[in-house]
Amino acid sequence: MTKRLSLIIFLLMIVTTSFAQNWGGGVDDEDIHFGFSFQYISAEYKILKSANWRNAFYETEDGNSVAYNPNMGRQITQPMRAISSPPSVGFGLGFVVNKRISENFDLRATPSLIFSDRIIRYEYEPAPQVTLPVNNSVTPPAFQTTIDKKVQATMFEIPFGIKIKSNRLNNFRVYWLGGAKYSMDIASKKKTFDEGETQINKLLKNKRSYLSYETGIGFDLYFEHFKMSPELKLSYSMQDILQHDNTAFANPLDKTKLRHFTFSLFFE
Repeated sequence: MTKRLSLIIFLLMIVTTSFAQNWGGGVDDEDIHFGFSFQYISAEYKILKSANWRNAFYETEDGNSVAYNPNMGRQITQPMRAISSPPSVGFGLGFVVNKRISENFDLRATPSLIFSDRIIRYEYEPAPQVTLPVNNSVTPPAFQTTIDKKVQATMFEIPFGIKIKSNRLNNFRVYWLGGAKYSMDIASKKKTFDEGETQINKLLKNKRSYLSYETGIGFDLYFEHFKMSPELKLSYSMQDILQHDNTAFANPLDKTKLRHFTFSLFFE
């Protein structure tokens, strides 16, 4: 009786252990497997300013461009006080293609569709107070002290990277990843069309495509039929992504590089 009970307990232990090891649907043992992701994104620019970024702008007489020379035309901005890029929130949906190299190394491609705005804030010196004579019909020019220029982007991104995983501890493991991604803006041309607009209403534009490098950490959490991976990742564009057209908003900027902080949930 004791031997039979011991054998039953032993068999139950084997079955239980095997079942626990197969949690995650055996996805890590597949040569290639797929999944999907949901992403929460915080985007901001790293800004390098031009040497004369503080200078006021004047609209040329034909209204087609701006200049720093006050003799060119009417003044449209005050001297600038600060340029910054407040973080803006976006989201994304992605697909996962994972190639197993070994127990601790994977190659991954995670093509994604990203909806994310970016903002650059221009802060100007307040206009000096002007005392006008009584019954004077001349209205002094009004200048905005803060202007936010929003770049609306719908990006198709293709990140490629390597995933380095720790050994699995029951239904948990930690990983690091690094790689690069190609980003292409597929937004409508209406979002970048400003022909005929006054100079103060011109849009700030970015290059349509660019490369970034990225790195991140995450955790693989194994459930009965799938695994879920919370991941935190930083990406940084390799080159300047600003379109340097002659406007009062592009000229003060020497370079703008884009930073993305992304929190993702992967299901595989």
